Amino acid sequence: MLKHTLLIIYRNFQRFKSSFLINLIGLSTGLTCSLLIYLWVSSEWKMDKFHEKSDRLYQVMESKEIAGGTEVGEGTAGLLAETLAAEIPEIEYSAAVIEDYGLLTISAGDKHIKERVRFAGKDFFSIFSYQLLQGVEKRVLADKNSIAISESVSKKLFGNVENIIGKTIILEHDRRFIISGIFKDTPSNSSKQFDFVVPFEAYKSMDGSWVLEWNNYGPSTYIVLKEGTNPELFNAKIKQFMSSKVKSSERNLFIRPFSEGYLYNKYENGIKAGGRIEHVKLFAIIAVFILLIACFNFMNLSTAKASRRLKEVGVKKTLGANRETLIIQYLGESFLITLSSVITALLLALLLLPVFNSIVGKQLEISLNAELLLSALLITALTALFAGSYPALYLSGFKPIAILKGKIKTSTGELLVRKGLVVLQFTLSVIFIAAVIVVHRQIEYVKTKNLGYDKENLIHFQMEGNTDRDIKNFETFISEVKNIPGVINASSIGNNIVGEGKSITGIDYWPGKDADKKIDFNAVGVYYQMLETLGVEMKEGRTFSQNHASDNAGIIFNEAAIKIMGLKNPIGQTVKFRGTDRTILGVAKDFHFESLHEKVKPVFFTLFDNLNKFVVRIQPGKEKDVIEKLNAYYKEFNPDFPLEYKFVDQEYQAKYQAEQTISVLSKYFAAIAILISCLGIFGLSAFTAERRQKEIGIRKVLGASNLSAFHLLSGEFSRLVFTAIIIALPLSYLIINHWLNAFAYRIDLNLWHFVAAGFGALVVAWLTVGFQVFRAAFENPITSLRSE
Repeated sequence: MLKHTLLIIYRNFQRFKSSFLINLIGLSTGLTCSLLIYLWVSSEWKMDKFHEKSDRLYQVMESKEIAGGTEVGEGTAGLLAETLAAEIPEIEYSAAVIEDYGLLTISAGDKHIKERVRFAGKDFFSIFSYQLLQGVEKRVLADKNSIAISESVSKKLFGNVENIIGKTIILEHDRRFIISGIFKDTPSNSSKQFDFVVPFEAYKSMDGSWVLEWNNYGPSTYIVLKEGTNPELFNAKIKQFMSSKVKSSERNLFIRPFSEGYLYNKYENGIKAGGRIEHVKLFAIIAVFILLIACFNFMNLSTAKASRRLKEVGVKKTLGANRETLIIQYLGESFLITLSSVITALLLALLLLPVFNSIVGKQLEISLNAELLLSALLITALTALFAGSYPALYLSGFKPIAILKGKIKTSTGELLVRKGLVVLQFTLSVIFIAAVIVVHRQIEYVKTKNLGYDKENLIHFQMEGNTDRDIKNFETFISEVKNIPGVINASSIGNNIVGEGKSITGIDYWPGKDADKKIDFNAVGVYYQMLETLGVEMKEGRTFSQNHASDNAGIIFNEAAIKIMGLKNPIGQTVKFRGTDRTILGVAKDFHFESLHEKVKPVFFTLFDNLNKFVVRIQPGKEKDVIEKLNAYYKEFNPDFPLEYKFVDQEYQAKYQAEQTISVLSKYFAAIAILISCLGIFGLSAFTAERRQKEIGIRKVLGASNLSAFHLLSGEFSRLVFTAIIIALPLSYLIINHWLNAFAYRIDLNLWHFVAAGFGALVVAWLTVGFQVFRAAFENPITSLRSE
């Protein structure tokens, strides 16, 4: 019996090759897309959930009332972790951590490598489950002269991980540390990636004396609560903790589960408002919809071809075949097609995975293990059942007498299901097309918007090693850099250009200041010619000048700062900063030192000497020559360290990596949705053409033209697509507008965005059904009428 059923299935595949290929393409495409998205979603969902104490592991957050609402941040006071542990008995472990510090040079013998550093409190390895290969977690960072390195770093410096404990490592060529632990490389599902850990106590004595004050931001604070501690009660207990340390502090504390920080990292007015989880949900929904569309296409095409198999069903039933036998046969066909599609999808996913990884910036893998095989079989069974159940029940349910007498009629409900499916498919297609258009335009807007400074041909680098050079050498270095042919200007700054590493502080006094009004400013230390090097324009006043010795007591604000302070005619007025009177020299036009997700914040600039971050403006086309000469001079000036530079425009674009990923993936998803939708409408057009073949033949015999027959068939599909467009327009507007709201600066949505998407879907639909309709409309009526 099984052999006979398989033989019949094989013969039907051979007989209806086009249907088999279309089903295979549609299902395998949908499954490939769904599998790749599943790998990405699973990777995102598992991020930071591997820590053993995850259910008690929290990050201490701060909220603060500012002009316009409540601001939430991850930066806390440097002394908070150790003080909380000492004063709050509910805390089992706590640690201050300085993250994203960058690359530092570590040396052993004649080997020098640059790796990612993390400064952390002594309980770091007791809090987080980063596996120690050597060392005791409670003692690894207990001594401020100790250091823990990763397995990879150990192999780079010493060639192995054996007998490494107790050896010496030199940090930045001038500070010795003793290796106290070796940890396994941070796993890929950790959002925090680093290569070696230096005690937080060591940072305090290196260049972190600022963390000894309570009125600072920067370090992150992580804690593990004791068993049975109620997080809500704990939040209430620590909310006003900062006010006991800083007089009149408005910085309120609360805790957030560490495992939620990666996905739920966005706050609006102090309330959790999503974050990466929105992308995860979006892509998961897309995967489900694409797979459902592929399954519905299978149904459509199977039922569309049913009229060509009705006699087969009638003859089988007349010869004694029962309905269960036919259901098994048709479900068997569905299972084999689905199994072929799953195998094809796995092969396609393996081929496409490197490209997909490059798009999403991950190292996803498909492991052919028992879990994957069981999942593949489950997906095959469910998809086969879902996609094949309706055709099986549909075909097996006909009565043999009705079939053989040709009295089979298509129900209204059946037609509505098919048409509704096509409308759904093209509704999604229109939304995808509109999203591609808008996302592309927003990304182009981000790339081309005037930021208030010129980011092109601008590099920056940090002077490593001994930064306590005397002013003469510092000035000599900048002067010599300016003399390099091709260098337009050069200066130094105390902060990174593209927004990271900001120093947040306040102004003690300005004319008309409300004593109760507290405003956070981004404080930026600069050297002479820094604003000129960046290309920042002045609205009024002037920049710092070496011709004015009094500029050391000067200050420059941006427009946003002047506006929020409410100053009129600010040039020459006096403000007080950290107890010192400063004269306002100028007002700089607003520029975007953060991404366009954020509004321009109030900023002020003060003059500093001997800063260790340098910015160089290069003539277009001279980048290679300038960098070669700059590298040679840097080695001469600072021989122990290589020049590590970055282009500002590239760093700026990196801030929109998530949006660029969405832009690329949305194009692929739109293409896949359109492809599968076209397969669906192709199936419906085939069904309609077959069902109305005799009707068209009779109309043409009675005098109807080929053109009228063409309009008769194509008009139905056009109406379906128009219906989809009408439904999709408001939906696409709501979805896209929600995405654009994440940007403080965005494009305006125009009607043509959606009209173009609808017209594109309509053209694709016409091209898809055109061949089928044309063939049916122009077929010789004698051929269709003599089919009996």
